[in-house]
Amino acid sequence: MPRLTVDVDKTFDDNLSSLVNSTSATSKAEVIRNAVAVYSYLKDSVPKSGSSGAQVIEVNDANGTKSNLLIP
Repeated sequence: MPRLTVDVDKTFDDNLSSLVNSTSATSKAEVIRNAVAVYSYLKDSVPKSGSSGAQVIEVNDANGTKSNLLIP
């Protein structure tokens, strides 16, 4: 299996650790693999909108607040 070494700052590392502790992921690498899988799925599944070519998902949070998520 190929290996990848990435330098990250403390905030990013803290976020990864937090995600390991709050999800079913067993490692930071698994969190990153899951994030890449979701990103890939969204890039392939969400149509580009209008002339801007942007990919936007409308998200409703637990409180019913709607926001738009732009997929870069």
